Amino acid sequence: MEKGEINFFSENEFVLKDVNKYREWIEDVILSENKYIGDINYIFCDDQYLHEINLKYLSHDTYTDIISFDNTVGNTLQGDIFISTERVAENAASFNVDFEEELKRVIIHGVLHFCGYSDKNERDSALMRRKEEEKIKLFHVEQ
Repeated sequence: MEKGEINFFSENEFVLKDVNKYREWIEDVILSENKYIGDINYIFCDDQYLHEINLKYLSHDTYTDIISFDNTVGNTLQGDIFISTERVAENAASFNVDFEEELKRVIIHGVLHFCGYSDKNERDSALMRRKEEEKIKLFHVEQ
């Protein structure tokens, strides 16, 4: 089976630092869930861009930090994950965590959706939060 690609694009001024480190981490998370790596595109954008996607494709008139479009086939994860860096920054301030920590949570949140985890009710949300924490710990920083 051919391995897919994890790509990062930006529709705003945001630039992801250490792209390879993030790519390796996401791959480790996918493999830790016994899934395969397909083509996954992360698109960083602002609130307005994501709000328009939310309206157009989901008919939701709300601001959000992430929208994921899951195109997974079997156990091969693939799809597009849109992330509002504005919303991530606001949430980081609200939750009193640094931007990078909140960004990691949101980045992996999308992959966890592709793995089949949901956050539509309290029980599922609690499991999603535990999984996010577990997967964030897999992010390795060179010492």
